[in-house]
Amino acid sequence: MAGGEGNSKKEIYFTKLNELLQEYSTIFIVNVDNVGSNQMHQIRKALRGKAVVLMGKNTMVRRALRNGLTENPQYEKLLSLVKGNIGFVFTKGDLKEIRDAILANRVQAPAKAGAIAPVNVVVPAGNTGMEPGKTSFFQAIGIATKIARGTIEIINDVEIIQAGNKVGASEAQLLNMLNISPFTYGMTITAIYDNGTVFDTAILDITDEALLKHVATGIANITAISLAIGYPTVASVPHILINGYKNLLSVAVTLENYSFDAIDRIKEILADPSKFAAAAPVAAASDAPAASSSAPAAAAAPAEEEESDEDMGFDLFD
Repeated sequence: MAGGEGNSKKEIYFTKLNELLQEYSTIFIVNVDNVGSNQMHQIRKALRGKAVVLMGKNTMVRRALRNGLTENPQYEKLLSLVKGNIGFVFTKGDLKEIRDAILANRVQAPAKAGAIAPVNVVVPAGNTGMEPGKTSFFQAIGIATKIARGTIEIINDVEIIQAGNKVGASEAQLLNMLNISPFTYGMTITAIYDNGTVFDTAILDITDEALLKHVATGIANITAISLAIGYPTVASVPHILINGYKNLLSVAVTLENYSFDAIDRIKEILADPSKFAAAAPVAAASDAPAASSSAPAAAAAPAEEEESDEDMGFDLFD
């Protein structure tokens, strides 16, 4: 009976996984190290209606994916991600919103001996509230202390664990004695699978402005290469036409018996530059009314000053 129930559960799991793979094209591959059952429940609750969380043994997941490789060869990329303590989050929603919901649920946790530290851990300076008899313990791990008001006081901030290193037994004991829970644990996203493409979550933070800048840079590079090797592309054709027109003008200028409207105008200007300068008075003339209108105002100003001077000359008793 036990074997039959196990096989039945496996078949149900395979069916569910295949249905989700067919229904959803976007999958977050998440790592669930140090994530407890209650925390997992909270994450599922936060994602309800937006995404579906599916966990399972890696052997079962690999078997289900291999069974579907014939019809869906893109599963090969997904298969390579099934390693470690991972799970799937299937979604059709906004990727940034789902990403933030997955990462938002984190739980404070104490340091355990042998665990890999995800962040640097610093013991802050200050009074510990411990009795002086434990001074030797601090000295053993190289933390300078002093006795203040009958208790142990740490003199300076001390970094006792670096990110990526294993937590030692002494460090873990010290942090527990000080009631410091330095780590937070929750789901982490290892990769995103979208229609056969695998990419990192950092891509979700790329803005439209950054994308446009990269596109513009790419177009400029394609244009430069196309012009250098003489190979026409959509990006280089406008430049090729403009450069060709410039070459045509330069050749036509040297020929006496070849003309068209644009080159005739250029030859006319080259023959008599004064005709080109004749356009300048037009701009000067447009400024003339403003200058002439300002002249009477300037002339009126002295008159007003003269009138004011005369007023000042009157005798108040006349």
